[in-house]
Amino acid sequence: MEKQEPKSIDEYIARFPAPIQKILQQIRETIQQVAPDAKEVISYKMPAFKQNGILVYFAAYKKHVGFYPTGIGIEAFKSEFEDYKWSKGAVQFPIDQEIPLNLIARITKFKVKGDLEKFSKPKKIFRQKSTDKKQPPPGSN
Repeated sequence: MEKQEPKSIDEYIARFPAPIQKILQQIRETIQQVAPDAKEVISYKMPAFKQNGILVYFAAYKKHVGFYPTGIGIEAFKSEFEDYKWSKGAVQFPIDQEIPLNLIARITKFKVKGDLEKFSKPKKIFRQKSTDKKQPPPGSN
């Protein structure tokens, strides 16, 4: 029988052994400090923080913690990932090493700023083209 999907970050963290719980809680608190207005959610079966859009995800695995700041977050900080496995949307922090909470904070702060900029821009209003054809002036036939 497959485990039920967690409904909260607390439920997600509780599924792991105490040392992993501690790491996950540290990541959670780091994100909360730099994104105090973000809401905790579970998305794609992972803990995530959402402001207007999703800011970041994180998840625990056997040998690492995955941090998912999406493509733009990875692109902006990829020069700082030389000691880690990473891809276009994720970075892996080994659980047997110190988790770079300062880096997580800076990436999250970057994502908060981008989220606010993206969602504070006024939306363009598109006017529908009129289907009525203009009538020629009288006597022009």
